[in-house]
Amino acid sequence: MKNILVIRKNTYFDSVTLMSLSEELKKLDEAENVMVTMATAMNKELLQKEQLADASIEACTENDLVIAAKVLDEVEEEDFIGLVDEKLKGDKASGEKEEEVYATIKQAKAADEDANMVVISVPGEHAAREAKIALENGMNVMLFSDNVTLEEERSLKELAHEKELLVMGPDCGTAMINGIGLCFANKVAAGNIGIVGASGTGMQEIMVLIDRYGCGISNAIGVGGRDLKEAIGGIMMLDGLHMLEADEKTKVIVIVSKVPDEAVEQKLLEVIERDITKPVVIYYTTDEKKTTDLKKVVFADSLLGAAQKACELSSGKKPEEKMQQIAAFEQFADTQKYIRGLYCGGTVCAEAYYYLKQKADEVYSNVTKDKAHMLADVFKSQGHTLLDLGDDFFTTGRAHPMIDPTIRLSRIKEECEDPECAVILLDFEIGYGSNENPAGTTIDVIREGMELAKARGREIKFVTYVLGTDADMQNKRQQEKQLAECGCIITESNLEAVKTACRLIGLEE
Repeated sequence: MKNILVIRKNTYFDSVTLMSLSEELKKLDEAENVMVTMATAMNKELLQKEQLADASIEACTENDLVIAAKVLDEVEEEDFIGLVDEKLKGDKASGEKEEEVYATIKQAKAADEDANMVVISVPGEHAAREAKIALENGMNVMLFSDNVTLEEERSLKELAHEKELLVMGPDCGTAMINGIGLCFANKVAAGNIGIVGASGTGMQEIMVLIDRYGCGISNAIGVGGRDLKEAIGGIMMLDGLHMLEADEKTKVIVIVSKVPDEAVEQKLLEVIERDITKPVVIYYTTDEKKTTDLKKVVFADSLLGAAQKACELSSGKKPEEKMQQIAAFEQFADTQKYIRGLYCGGTVCAEAYYYLKQKADEVYSNVTKDKAHMLADVFKSQGHTLLDLGDDFFTTGRAHPMIDPTIRLSRIKEECEDPECAVILLDFEIGYGSNENPAGTTIDVIREGMELAKARGREIKFVTYVLGTDADMQNKRQQEKQLAECGCIITESNLEAVKTACRLIGLEE
C-alpha cells in the first residue's frame, strides 16, 4: 500500500459533500482508507492519527482542501485524483432536472412570496447577516450555523420579537413546525404536546419517547443553546412559550434546556405563572433537584421522565417503562474499570454524565463546566469519560457526527485498545438529516474492537441506544437488528443505556 496526499490551497467544499465523497471512495477495492476534507485543526489531527498525512499538513489552514488516501501500490496518483475531481464536479450528464437554486434570500422570497421560513447553514461570520435579511423579508429563521456572536444573536432575536417572528438558533439543530421536521428531526405522530427547547438531541429524545408511548407532537421549537443565558434573556424561549399557549393544537408544553442563568429562570417562571394556562413539564440537564410551588409546573429528573409526565398530562394515563435487568459482567479483566461514552448528541451525553456522576467519582466530560470533572484532553479518556463528539470543537470544518461518523469510528478503536476500558456507550440518532445507515457504518469497527480486545485477554461490552422511530427512513428496529447481530446490548432510552452500563461494571444493582 502507498499514501497519496494532495493539498489545494484556498479550495472550499462543504463538509457534507466531502464526507459523502470520502465514504464513496472508501468502498473502492483499490483503496484502504480515504479522507477528502478541509484542513481544520480537528481534521489535521485525524489525518495524522489515520496515518494519511505527513508534516506538510501542519502548514495548511481551514481554507485548504486535503485529498488523502491509502491505496494499492499499482494505483496511479493522477488517475485517483482525476476520479476525485470528477466526483467533486458531479455528474452533469445524468439528465436529471436540477433543483432551483437562488443566489440570495431575496431572490428565493421573490420566487415564492408565501415562503415564511428559511434554514440558514453558512459559515458563522456570514450567518447573522443572512438571518437579518430573512427577518426583514418577513421570514422565520432556523439558524443551523454556529460561531455567531452573543451580540449578533441578541440583536437578531430582538428584531424577531418586534416582528413576531422566530429565530431558532444559532447552533439550532432540531425543530418540528406543523409536522415538518427541520434539520435533525424524527418522524413522530401528531398530537397535543408542544416542546420549546435549547437542546437538539434532548428535544429529539423526548419526541421519540412520546411517540413510543402513543402520544404525539404539535410543534417543537428550538431556540439555540445560549437563549437562556442572561446575555440573551430567554427572548425566544418566552416567545416560543407564548406561541404554544396560543396554539389550539397544544394542550401540554415541555421545556428542555441546560440550567438557565438565575435571572432568566426567574423570568421564565414568572411568565409561566402570569401568561401560561397549560401544564408545563421542565427538564434541565443537571444533577440538581429542581422544585417549584407553581401548580402548573412539573420538574422532571430525566428526558425519559419528561416524556412520561407529558404523556400522562396529555392522555390521563401514566406510561410505564420496564428496563431490562442486566447483571454485572464478571469476565472483565482486572484492569477494566471504566465506562467510555462516545456521543453524537450533546444533551444525551450530558444526561448520562450527570447520572454517572452520582454513581462514581472519576467521571470526566467536555459537557461540564465543573473544573474538577472537565476532561483535560478531549483526545484522551481518563477514568469514566463521556464525550460529546458533536461539540463545536469537533464539527468546525466537518459534518456533525450524526452525519459523518469518522471521528467516532477512530475513537472507538482507541478505546478498545485501552486496557482500562470495560464498556462503550454509543448513541445512534436517526431521522431527517442523519446518516442513512449509522449502525451499518459502525458495526465493522465494533467487531474489530471486540476482536482486538479479545486478542489481548479482555472483553469489551457495547451498550447502544437508537434514538428514533420505526417510521424514520433508517428504521429503528433495522438499526437495532444490525447492532444486536454484532453483539451489542440494545436499550430503549438514553437513561436505560447509562443505567445498563453502570450495572455491567457493578455501579448499580
